[in-house]
Amino acid sequence: MSSLFRVGGDAYDDFMGRYSTRLAGPFADFAGVEPGQRALDVGAGTGALTAELVARGVSVAAADPSPEFATVLRERFPNLEVEEAPAESLPWGAGVFDVALAQLVVAFVSDAPAAVAEMARVARRVAVCMWGIAEVDMFAAIDRTDSVIGTSRTEPRRYRTPQEIHDLLAPLGEVESAELDVTAGYRDYDEFWQALQRGVGPAGHWIASLDAEALERAHQELFRQLGSPSGPFELRARAFAGAVTPG
Repeated sequence: MSSLFRVGGDAYDDFMGRYSTRLAGPFADFAGVEPGQRALDVGAGTGALTAELVARGVSVAAADPSPEFATVLRERFPNLEVEEAPAESLPWGAGVFDVALAQLVVAFVSDAPAAVAEMARVARRVAVCMWGIAEVDMFAAIDRTDSVIGTSRTEPRRYRTPQEIHDLLAPLGEVESAELDVTAGYRDYDEFWQALQRGVGPAGHWIASLDAEALERAHQELFRQLGSPSGPFELRARAFAGAVTPG
């Protein structure tokens, strides 16, 4: 399990939840989720997609390898089956679900081909999506900031393009593809910076790795890269999605 997401639910929601909650609806639409189906949310995190599926009248189970997130899921969805389990080893039998979905997950698992194979084992349809890098305003601005101030930022770059998503799913059957666009808002730059400092994901770990001088330079340069917002502002994000119904 990646240590990038060993954080509390509030920290994740503050940093990424404002995007993932907006992504959940378009992703569920793309996956073809319908009321009455049985769905598995793989790498469910704090439940952005889970909540969307429940609201659509779907019978939902959720899995996440993070003990922190599994606890949050059980608290937020006390009537759902929640398992603390990695995507590569799902504790359900073959063909139990109509659809298995992984939102913003495949770049962070240890073995993505094994993960989607497991999803195909337990479900009749598989759908995944992952943010791009250049196509996400926040990530692109952080990359530019990192380059300007000369620090060393690492971000998993795998499964971040339409071709990579397609190739990941292609062994399972004919792949359907889509680009899913969302926007997220901030009250001001201070709110953005505070969310970034909560230690979530690669961006949060990058911030936490900086010494005091580099942190101040990052604060100033990232403000400039975002257009020096003086009040409320929005950032765009694009996810690349793929779905397959194994034959």
